[in-house]
Amino acid sequence: MQKITAAAADTELTDDGMQEEILRRIALKKKSREGMGRLFAHPVDMLTEKPENVLIISVPLALTVFIAGMVRSVAECGIAETFASSCVDDLVVLALFIALTPYAVLFTRESMRIRSIEVALPNFFRDLAGMNESGMTLPNAVHTVSDGDYGKLTRYIKKMDCDISWNMPFIDAIVRFGDSLGAPLAKRSVDLVAKASIAGGNVSEVLKAAADDSREFVNLADERRNNMLIYVIIVIISFLVFLFIIGIMSATFLQTMADAGSALYSGGAEGTVDAGAGTAAASAFGGMSVGGGQDMDLYRRLFSHAAMIQAFFSGLVAGQMGEGNARAGLKYSLIMLAIAWIAFRFFI
Repeated sequence: MQKITAAAADTELTDDGMQEEILRRIALKKKSREGMGRLFAHPVDMLTEKPENVLIISVPLALTVFIAGMVRSVAECGIAETFASSCVDDLVVLALFIALTPYAVLFTRESMRIRSIEVALPNFFRDLAGMNESGMTLPNAVHTVSDGDYGKLTRYIKKMDCDISWNMPFIDAIVRFGDSLGAPLAKRSVDLVAKASIAGGNVSEVLKAAADDSREFVNLADERRNNMLIYVIIVIISFLVFLFIIGIMSATFLQTMADAGSALYSGGAEGTVDAGAGTAAASAFGGMSVGGGQDMDLYRRLFSHAAMIQAFFSGLVAGQMGEGNARAGLKYSLIMLAIAWIAFRFFI
């Protein structure tokens, strides 16, 4: 009898140990899917899931490159020489590219994915409504349309069909479907269909209404994008004109003024008269002397700052006007910033 009791106790302890081990593994798995645990377990998936996530890596990397470059430049040239040269400008531009280029690429890719889903969504709802009207249940209709081609939306439909095949209720499956898409239009339409299914109304009519609403939204977005494209082009051309004017001023006007100032200050044949005229010319030019190479370098650096600032913020304005989101203009900002930097480092 005692042996049987001891064996039962050992079995109970073994079961408790197995249960604790299972709970521990579940906790570890859950931890690996959240926060920093997911970053270490699945770094690529974590960083590319949302465009903002890549800033976790790109911003610290950009700061590291900037600080390392400044330390090296100060060690080699000194603080005064570092800040007097264009080295700081180059490091700032490089840091901006390192920090924002991955984000701009991922944001553009995410925008294209959402747009593809929104374009395919009306066809999906229309096909689902047609099959439901023909007598199919909604789960069967989902299974049938999952074999169709809806672009980026197809894999999400197949996933919803898989959830339903595992006996998940249709309402829970379609709500999960809407959450996984990550598109505001899809979320709104799916919520409408889910609530109609719960209320027990005519789901086919609701699906048709959702299809019409989605199609109207996509058409309005396309119309807005096409109408605002001309303003995006104007912003880009305005920046190029600004850059061209600065290039002309630096190459001709300012250089001519510098040569004239140097000639006047040198005295020449008239000596004091020319020096007085040089002083008057310097005063007429806004109180700043334009007579040496250092002054010209300063002016070129100021112009390069103006061009780069306009490039960056003009791109954000173009994104806001063209796509209704300033973040969509980061691609324009980085391209125009690269053009401005190349122009001033190699041509102006």
